[in-house]
Amino acid sequence: MGRLARWRRVARNHPTGVDALLAALLFVVSLLPVNPPGGPPRDPLTAGAVLLALVGCAALALRRRSPLPVLAVVTVTAATALLVQQARGPFVLTVALAAYTVAARTDRRTAVAAGTASGLVLGGCAVAALGVGWWDPAVVVLLLWFGVAVAAGDAVRSRRAYVAVLEERARRAERTREEEARRRVAEERLRIARELHDVVAHHIALINVQAGVAGHLLRERPDAAEEALGHVRSAARTVLDELATLLGLLRRGEPDAPTEPAPGLGRLDALVDGFATGQPVRWTLTGRPRPLPSAVDVAAYRIIQESLTNAHRHAPGAAVTVGVTYSATGVVVEVRDAGPGPTGPGEPGAGLGLLGMRERAEAVGGAFHAGRLPEGGFLVRAELPAPIPQEAA
Repeated sequence: MGRLARWRRVARNHPTGVDALLAALLFVVSLLPVNPPGGPPRDPLTAGAVLLALVGCAALALRRRSPLPVLAVVTVTAATALLVQQARGPFVLTVALAAYTVAARTDRRTAVAAGTASGLVLGGCAVAALGVGWWDPAVVVLLLWFGVAVAAGDAVRSRRAYVAVLEERARRAERTREEEARRRVAEERLRIARELHDVVAHHIALINVQAGVAGHLLRERPDAAEEALGHVRSAARTVLDELATLLGLLRRGEPDAPTEPAPGLGRLDALVDGFATGQPVRWTLTGRPRPLPSAVDVAAYRIIQESLTNAHRHAPGAAVTVGVTYSATGVVVEVRDAGPGPTGPGEPGAGLGLLGMRERAEAVGGAFHAGRLPEGGFLVRAELPAPIPQEAA
């Protein structure tokens, strides 16, 4: 089996050499004293017969490169040999092989037309040379050779086309899988980047606020400074825990690891209190709180968290108001501050923060708006859908 595979590989890599060997073999066989099937006894071998056999067999060495010209040459050679009573046995094989190559290398219409023309030419020459009718067994067998050769070549061509289609589909499917994998990787990287931005930016800002308060009160009110330092330690511990959770998700080591490391609106008190020490922050609640889908709950919390971080960064010391409104169709979060707000998406952190909040809101099917207010200050508003289930209503 291995030897056969090696021969096939050599034949694919050197097709012209294989055809030349086949042509030489047919030429040698044509010189043997074998009468053509159904034909008259052959005359002794002459120089003309050798020349016709050489031309007809040598043309087969180029059958893959020029199938139609080769078929024309071997047809003329075989027809001449029939008319001069010098037809050697393999001549029929040479013409059939050339017709097979035409059918395998060209389209079906060309193959049928060329094979029919070649068969009729040789059939007519055989009728004239043998003095028989078209229904003579020798002529019928000759024509059948052409039909079988063309049918076999067309079958090989169809199989090659089918295999080529399957290979192309496989390549397209592979490209599609690779593109899908790249898309999923990009989405995962974006999600991780958004989580890291929210976690790190918020808690570092909180640590900065509390450290500033501690530094300001260290001499005059050491108790208050110690409390602020406690907030610093708590914020540092929280950010380390959340980063550890994110890293655990990246490793995928534990199947029971949480899918979202971020808390929800249930911890809004702790979030607001963390900023209220260094910046006046108050929050209001409208409507009846209820459990929200985890994605909506996380998005609402992260939007408020990022808005407070931006308020501390761009409007330090300005009053901030956080509003959470529950309705039958969802929840609305608003964060207002009295500062100038981000100067634009080109400012470090501002553009990414606003973009991340918008992506979070749109990811759960909500709407997001952020911009300066006419009376001054900056507003962040997100409307997140979370309709009350029918049975609960």
